Amino acid sequence: MAREPFILAGHTIHPGHRLQFDVPVARLYTHAPLHIPVEVVHGRREGPVLLVCGGIHGDEINSVEIVRRLLRSRSIAGLRGTLIAVPVVNVFGFIQQTRYLPDRRDLNRCFPGSEAGSLGGRMAALFRQEIVDHATHIIDLHTGALHRTNLPQIRAQLTPGSETERMADAFGAPVVLNAELREGSLRHYAQSREIPVLTYEAGEALRFDEWAIAPGVRGVLRVMRRLGMLTGEQRRRLPAPAEVANGSSWARAPIDGILRPQVRLGARVAKGEVLGKVADPFGNDEGEVRAMADGIVIGMSRLPLANEGEALYHIARFDEIEEAENAIESFQSSLEPVPDPMF
Repeated sequence: MAREPFILAGHTIHPGHRLQFDVPVARLYTHAPLHIPVEVVHGRREGPVLLVCGGIHGDEINSVEIVRRLLRSRSIAGLRGTLIAVPVVNVFGFIQQTRYLPDRRDLNRCFPGSEAGSLGGRMAALFRQEIVDHATHIIDLHTGALHRTNLPQIRAQLTPGSETERMADAFGAPVVLNAELREGSLRHYAQSREIPVLTYEAGEALRFDEWAIAPGVRGVLRVMRRLGMLTGEQRRRLPAPAEVANGSSWARAPIDGILRPQVRLGARVAKGEVLGKVADPFGNDEGEVRAMADGIVIGMSRLPLANEGEALYHIARFDEIEEAENAIESFQSSLEPVPDPMF
């Protein structure tokens, strides 16, 4: 029996075909229309409906590049099921190169949204109704905030034996953070609908970080293989199994000043270890940033200027920290050196 066409946002995609289209969002002050770009790949055979989306925060451009490369991958030619790819959700923020919407709301705190609510609520409701509610599985792509960078990591609410856990295990990130759900996030809404969802965090806002992009593409393809959407052998060797963090905390600036970092992203640190020093421009007043627990640095500030109390180092805690360190070293050694296109 032939597979039924897939209908999304008023568009019909027949089995074995792919279609790019725009979902109207609003109009700018100039009366120019604004759209969310979407591409659907509808396989000839039955399978999951996977949504891969980026740019819910408008300055997270690593996620946009991951979606672009995914769509250009030869691996999806014989797709089973359906892939919904949305490179940029927050088109307002993307145009302005900012994380937020014009009203300063965070779109990832507005779900499920409301057609009569704020701009964020209306965008969330539109994206939910037209796109999200049609998916059976979701991978939501993110980076660190402006002037912060994240070690490649998966954030998910893990239940032993669940589909979400299977997806997280397949992705191949060096760290999985068993993270609580944040109300209003896409992940919170999807979980409430019992849709398995992963959040991939890697790199820095407004930057292309190849060490974050390439593993993101490979991770999505691994999940698709685990879900039975792709055929063929895994070409690259599988990374060491990810370690699940049982919690995390931020080390903060003890005083106002200029930060001199002393550890790198991915470093193993001990409780009480000095992660960096903050001093005024003359060096008269100096404070030490110390780790609050044993763990791995999974996120850190990239801006040397710090205010007292500002979050500077994100430390993940593990039951088996040696295994976590090994997983990160395995991940780093698997990355091929990439020349910087700027030079």
